[in-house]
Amino acid sequence: MERTKNQLDTNGLNMSYIWMICLVAACGGLLFGYDWVVIGGAKPFYEAYFAITDPAQSGWAMSSALVGCVLGAAISGWSADRFGRKKPLILAAILFTISAWGTATASNFDLFVIYRIIGGIGIGLASALSPMYIAEISPAEKRGKFVAINQLTIVIGVLAAQLVNLMIADPVASNATQADILATWNGQSGWRWMFGAELVPALAFLVLMFFVPESPRWLAKDGQYEKASRMLGKIGGDDYAKQTLADIRQTLVGETHKVSLSELGKPSVRPILIIGIVLAVFQQWCGINVIFNYAQEIFASAGFDINSTLKSIVATGLINLLFTLIALPMVDKIGRRKLMLIGSAGLTIIYGMMAAAYASGMLGLPVLLLVLAAIAIYALTLAPVTWVLLSEIFPNRVRGLAMSAGTLALWIACFVLTYTFPLLNAGLGAAGSFLLYGLICFAGLIFIYRKVPETKGVTLEALEAQLAQGKVELTQAKASTSA
Repeated sequence: MERTKNQLDTNGLNMSYIWMICLVAACGGLLFGYDWVVIGGAKPFYEAYFAITDPAQSGWAMSSALVGCVLGAAISGWSADRFGRKKPLILAAILFTISAWGTATASNFDLFVIYRIIGGIGIGLASALSPMYIAEISPAEKRGKFVAINQLTIVIGVLAAQLVNLMIADPVASNATQADILATWNGQSGWRWMFGAELVPALAFLVLMFFVPESPRWLAKDGQYEKASRMLGKIGGDDYAKQTLADIRQTLVGETHKVSLSELGKPSVRPILIIGIVLAVFQQWCGINVIFNYAQEIFASAGFDINSTLKSIVATGLINLLFTLIALPMVDKIGRRKLMLIGSAGLTIIYGMMAAAYASGMLGLPVLLLVLAAIAIYALTLAPVTWVLLSEIFPNRVRGLAMSAGTLALWIACFVLTYTFPLLNAGLGAAGSFLLYGLICFAGLIFIYRKVPETKGVTLEALEAQLAQGKVELTQAKASTSA
């Protein structure tokens, strides 16, 4: 690809090329968001169709995709190290396509669950590989913004699912029983269109992935230095390619191509892996995904009917999108650590207020406003920054495997969160449940303050060297401009 002057920024970077690659890879995030949230709006309708009345069966329908997420995350590291980043992302696109078609046409509950699990495998792969791929493509000084774009596309996917659900669903009487819903178009066909609409972005992602290159850092790790150099040259020119490739090769000196699980237990890797796993678990246990997955129950307990709930869910999606857009430049300007501290402190306070609102009976609009505030804080901080940190703190040598371990921990934590909320809600009530999430956020605040370093502006290779030697300061890592 020939680069013209108007394609280059002041640092000689081919920004249009970088944007093209990152946006295509981030389509995995869009499908992740859509597939993850579409089930929330379809829930009352497919439950009526499949005659789901048992809470355990209802919970299994909601959480079955998480089984696939865990499996997809578990194989993402092996597949990324063995086949590169591109081919597993193509596989994820195929799985999203199969899941969209299968859930839309499922004739019984068992088939519905199987296709949800298949989609979950796609989510597990994409959630690990899309941000990893983008981090390995992006120049250091712009890496935070580009990786955060993956979170933006997740949010766009979430909002798309919410809007599709709202547009497809016909109004439902506030006192409608499951039998009443089953007799409607929503109960017979509407929910199928909600799932089937995912076919459009899934097929687009599948086609577009054939036009993006392999990660230069994986190519170098695989010994394909000439291809890696050409790829880096397209991004930033010959000097950029030469310097970046030299840095990458330095991190791989004396290493073999084969990576085993034992690598994660090495003293130079283990402390970094622990930080990554704790951050991944915390992003889930902070409780926001409960709001997305159980929005119907949360808003119903606050006095909203089905129609008002669907509109309120769209409001959460709009807030999520707005504050994710605001977060994009802030990740590199303010830094990862400060945003994580702001997010955990903000959610601690908001959850305390939500618990008080439920305990005092101040429902309806106050609860909705607090939910929107919680989503705004999360979208501005923990949501994008966690993926940025996970994609950049692990060494080149084990990044695929370590990212897999972190993402696996994230999805296991998500499964626990999703599965336990109905139990917590029944045992502690909404007030007690949100108070518990507030305490978890406070614990996360302490951990981030004591353990998580600032990483903005540091090349992946320089960051690897500093983390291995324990030299990255908590407040601000020393910036490097070599890549």
